[in-house]
Amino acid sequence: MEGDCADDYKAFVSLHGPALRASAVPPRYWQSLWRKLESEVFDAGEYFGIMQVEEVEEEDDGDEELEGELKKNSNPGNELCYKVIVTNEMGLQAANSNSIFLIDHAWTYRVEHARQQLLQVPGLLHRMANLMGIDFHGEVPDERAVAQVLEEMWKYNQTYQLSHGTAEEKVPVWYIMDEFGSRIQHSDEPTFATAPLFYMRQQIAYTVLWPLRDLETGEEVTRDFAYGETDRLIRRCRLLPWLPNDVLEINSVTAEPSDDHYQAILSENKETLPIPIKLPVYDKNKIFKVYTDLQQVLQNLTHPRFEFTDSEQEADILYNFSHFKDFRKLSEERPHVMLNQFPCENLLTVKDCLASISRRIGGSEGPKWLPRTFNLHTELPQFISYFKQRERREEDNHWICKPWNLARSLDTHITKSLNNIIRQRESIPKVVSKYIENPVLFFLEDVGLVKFDIRYIVLLRSVKPLRLYVYDVFWLRFSNRAFSLDDLDDYEKHFTVMNYASGVSLKQIHYDEFIPLFEKQYPEHSWKSVQDDIFKAFAELFQAACAKPAPLGICDYPSSRAVYAIDLMLKWDTSSNGKRFMQPQILEVNFNPDCERACRYHPTFFNDVFSALFLDEAKDCHVTAIV
Repeated sequence: MEGDCADDYKAFVSLHGPALRASAVPPRYWQSLWRKLESEVFDAGEYFGIMQVEEVEEEDDGDEELEGELKKNSNPGNELCYKVIVTNEMGLQAANSNSIFLIDHAWTYRVEHARQQLLQVPGLLHRMANLMGIDFHGEVPDERAVAQVLEEMWKYNQTYQLSHGTAEEKVPVWYIMDEFGSRIQHSDEPTFATAPLFYMRQQIAYTVLWPLRDLETGEEVTRDFAYGETDRLIRRCRLLPWLPNDVLEINSVTAEPSDDHYQAILSENKETLPIPIKLPVYDKNKIFKVYTDLQQVLQNLTHPRFEFTDSEQEADILYNFSHFKDFRKLSEERPHVMLNQFPCENLLTVKDCLASISRRIGGSEGPKWLPRTFNLHTELPQFISYFKQRERREEDNHWICKPWNLARSLDTHITKSLNNIIRQRESIPKVVSKYIENPVLFFLEDVGLVKFDIRYIVLLRSVKPLRLYVYDVFWLRFSNRAFSLDDLDDYEKHFTVMNYASGVSLKQIHYDEFIPLFEKQYPEHSWKSVQDDIFKAFAELFQAACAKPAPLGICDYPSSRAVYAIDLMLKWDTSSNGKRFMQPQILEVNFNPDCERACRYHPTFFNDVFSALFLDEAKDCHVTAIV
């Protein structure tokens, strides 16, 4: 290779080498892959063919060894039985640098747009139905065929995620390979490997296919649908969409994780724990210098005992948006400096950790105020067992999949499809929580009975002793469409976060207007009694979070203070005597929440927050002590 070509190839390796290494694509193929990408060479047809296979009826007294072999190389999930085989008369040699192939993608989408695209993109529904063996011959897309494709597609879906861009752009993308790629079947002993590759120059994603050994003419092309998974139980679970088996014998109990689990989280976050310190006693008239990168604080903190400084080094208080990591160094060098974060507070603000620490209240089922939640990475077998048990008891089985650490409902999906949930494990880390199928609703004129959620701002003053305040004002968010347990991809029916969605209206009702309207709609339920239950849930949550020493709990660091937003809903539950009551359901806890609305309608908001947290003068502020 010479001149410009060598430079172009070197640039390709520089750009795509990390992804190719991560996917274990052997370097001997890279140059051929680059050439095929540059020239858009799809030469798989010269080496492979698709054949339809007639399935053999299994005899009761059949050969067990043959039956095992059929199972190992079955065509999981397909009623129409297809195989891809090597048709090149010379076979295929793994050592040949040209033995790497591009597979095009027939459909690329994000989950929330899937139904709309099937209904609107010409020919897409026909192609997907044909590819999946679904009977559909109509001219106009119909809901039955769309629903079938939306269920079956989880047997065909693959996923990738862009590493750069906005939070929205980094939401995982799902895709279905073309007819050739989709006909490649599973084997525990695969002959080929595949990996997605986003080709930067063309801004197009392909799937790359390469052999794991030499193949002769007529041999089958297979891949491992649970590639890289060595745990036998997890493999069984991951292969369930194609190889159904009974996992009911698995215990669905989810105990709190081990101490090592929390230690690993601390290490992964690169957070250091502080040494023990004693905070000095300050003069009652001391003016504190505040260093902050938050415009809302700069614009709204006007209390005379606080002044801003541009120097982080001379600050008495650090109030920043970004996560602070090196608490040890701060505690050693500047123990008097207060800050708006606690070590290990991610145990509250990251969804899988929130579920784990909450099991300290209410055992493996968790507390009544948190929807039953499973970590798809570490608790997949338990979740599947629990899902199957509910299915057998004919209980509601709607679930909501959420990323561990994304806000604003990004990449959050509601489903009753077990296959969908299992496959979500292959994208970014997620939890799955029981969807609230019986929420307390609120009547809006011209809309009807809609879902709503409530946001409270809580102030954590200290861990030992535990001192927790809640701001006296709460905020409400409403869905835009009347609630019903269908159309699960209708965002405006099932979600309440409208201020980040483009082209949708945002309904706002202030808390002091809401309370009389709520009590008029539900005269048997005073808001005070509902709020008492909410505050009791908050107290139990923070008691659980602070019950163990760091890193198993929030660290007791005297210089730390924090502001969190807790989002919750109310659901209908039934007491032992058969009486219905409203049960708070905590959805998530947010670090450093957006307080724009708080400042706009309550200009003293940050004066109250700083007074309660840093001056210990909560008496005349708009806060209530709940612990």
